Amino acid sequence: MPANLTPQYYAVEEKYRQAQTNEERIKVLQEMLAVIPKHKGTEHLQGDIKKKIAKLKEEGKKKKQSKGFNPFGVEKQGAGQVVLAGYPNSGKSSLVGALSRAKVKVADYPYSTALPVSGMMPYKDTFIQLVDTPPLSVDNIPSGLIGTFKEADAILVVIDLFTAECLEQLAGLIQILQERDVIDLSEDGTIIAPLPFLVVGNKCDHPEAEENLQILKDLWPDLEIIAVSCTGSGLETLKERIYKLLNIIRIYGKPFGKAPDMDRPFILRKGGTVLDFATQVHKDFPEKLKSALVWGSAKFDGQAVPRDYVLEDEDIVELQL
Repeated sequence: MPANLTPQYYAVEEKYRQAQTNEERIKVLQEMLAVIPKHKGTEHLQGDIKKKIAKLKEEGKKKKQSKGFNPFGVEKQGAGQVVLAGYPNSGKSSLVGALSRAKVKVADYPYSTALPVSGMMPYKDTFIQLVDTPPLSVDNIPSGLIGTFKEADAILVVIDLFTAECLEQLAGLIQILQERDVIDLSEDGTIIAPLPFLVVGNKCDHPEAEENLQILKDLWPDLEIIAVSCTGSGLETLKERIYKLLNIIRIYGKPFGKAPDMDRPFILRKGGTVLDFATQVHKDFPEKLKSALVWGSAKFDGQAVPRDYVLEDEDIVELQL
């Protein structure tokens, strides 16, 4: 199937050729992913772009590690890493504790979180890593913390709906994250690069919260804002949106002649192929892989598919070596 790439895509591709640093290349590649037509004809190209981004990020990570220890660095675990950003007393720690049962420090005074604290949020048959971070404000940005945001798979921008300053909190956080190239918005509010993010309006159970939430939605109509309370309201909706935000799929392996392992899925990015799955199963499998049998998205159960077959969420795959 022809790719039918647009002039807009070719213009961004030219920007990539002119990029001088890895950071610039990553940003342009992410923009290429945003503008590329989404259809079967571009699936291989999308995969190539994603692999380039991953490789450049890994190179950048190795360079940072060689420069010395970063106290704000958090090793990735689970199906994806989601880092929370928020002003003092916005309830980030309580939220991470409610979603993951992590041993976070919750206090009535600001700046009780001095270093990142992570916890694993169970969702379906996966675990997603949530990372609580020291608070931000326009006048206080801990050195090194921006790197933690950039290394994440997604960001939760947490604001306190209980306070009349929630509008300033949202504007301030968006400003901080945009100016440092953590997130970006097009003119119509569409996320184009580099990280997906979601706005979480915390403490929605307080009387003033509903009115403040409506004001925020009126002033930021293109931003999705999920209203939650750490006592339970909205938490299940938030879990679902976090999972979707990561843009991942679950793939279950089936050994030859045996039942599939439905308890421990392999995690791939959407658009991942049989070859990507084989790479995760064993480092030697890609060279040996001939084809695969797929249950789920295939036309019929157990259909033989090629190495470049694009998998879908909850597919069962038996590799043919």
